[in-house]
Amino acid sequence: MRYPAAETAEKHQKILVEASRLFKERGFGVSVSEIMKSTGLTHGPFYNHFESKEALMAECITHSAADALVELDAAGQTPEGMRAYVRDYMSHEHRDARAEGCLVAAFAGQAEGSAGVDASLTTYLKSVIDRFTRNFPWRAKKTAQQNARGDAIRMLASMYGGVVLARAVDDEALSEEILREVLAGLQAAEGLRKA
Repeated sequence: MRYPAAETAEKHQKILVEASRLFKERGFGVSVSEIMKSTGLTHGPFYNHFESKEALMAECITHSAADALVELDAAGQTPEGMRAYVRDYMSHEHRDARAEGCLVAAFAGQAEGSAGVDASLTTYLKSVIDRFTRNFPWRAKKTAQQNARGDAIRMLASMYGGVVLARAVDDEALSEEILREVLAGLQAAEGLRKA
């Protein structure tokens, strides 16, 4: 039985949303059956929507990236918006919201050389680096062109690594300390000082 295109598109979107949430929360080990059950659909139609689980994983990154870039673009409208973006990223609320949180912190360690996943993650990361390079209130404007990209990469590596470490430990005090110290280090950098 063929379903109308709108219904098929709606189901496809439902699978993407739920798979993205589950993959961020629990990793790429979540089974196709679990994803389909969580959407209220049966396992059978999965392959009408995706060629493979790997194709779903790659599309989930692209899907999550689109939402994340909208949020980053909104923050990039003002220097204070970018500062707030970094503070919010390094918060315990973000650390604890795996399912709604950063896709790089969730997926980077799981890519495992999967071509589609690696390509989707690379495309997203290039976009984030470009936006941080362009929009972040980097120190002296005359040197911004020369150093902004390197500063953006170092800042993003600190942010992503800080959240991954804060999530990895089973000691709440240490987790909070990691978040606090990474944020303090970023704020001490010239790029986070208020103009």
